[in-house]
Amino acid sequence: MQSQTEENYLKAIFKIAEQEGGKVSTNALADRLHTKASSVTDMIKKLADKQLVCYEKYQGVELTSKGEEIAIQIIRKHRLWEYFLVYKLGFTWDKVHEIAEELEHINSEELIDRLDNFLGNPQYDPHGDPIPNKEGKFATHQSFQLDLAQPNDLVLITGVIDHSAPFLQYLAQHGLALGSLLTIKAIEKFDQSIQLVVNNEKIIFISHQVAKNLLVVKTAYSNTGE
Repeated sequence: MQSQTEENYLKAIFKIAEQEGGKVSTNALADRLHTKASSVTDMIKKLADKQLVCYEKYQGVELTSKGEEIAIQIIRKHRLWEYFLVYKLGFTWDKVHEIAEELEHINSEELIDRLDNFLGNPQYDPHGDPIPNKEGKFATHQSFQLDLAQPNDLVLITGVIDHSAPFLQYLAQHGLALGSLLTIKAIEKFDQSIQLVVNNEKIIFISHQVAKNLLVVKTAYSNTGE
């Protein structure tokens, strides 16, 4: 059994590799985990001794198949707990991450399987991130960042990249949530800010930075009944 710290490292390695590809540097891990590079090196050596990672000095680190399996199951637990907290206990989506960070370390496979079944085996968490199933398989959808959309595109919000509380609170204040229908009215050439119509009701302006952190899919759906 792994310690909580070891599990956090495995999850961090998986996520960085997923986002950036290739081997993960100790500096990238140190930044992600808010710790010193020397501490990262010490932990990586311990994980290598347990055959959970492959590590070569100055070459970076990658998960072994065993390490990846553990990391995916940690992510599964985290996202299932987030789903439970939002849809069963009524937490807002900006408050669940830190709680789920603690709950993800509960080591009871039976509990998590029962939780999954109780929730109806959801495929996506409240932030739109795919929840791996018991076999470690992720659901997929063809999402892209909103800043890549074009004028007149009709899109649905499917997820967020930035999970920070201030960003999620910003979205809530502007009526932007998973499933929101957005019509791209205009994109400013000067700063790439975007004029949107949300759910065919109100017009808002968002910055390029906000758009980069929203994931969407194109749709032909309209909620006006037309």
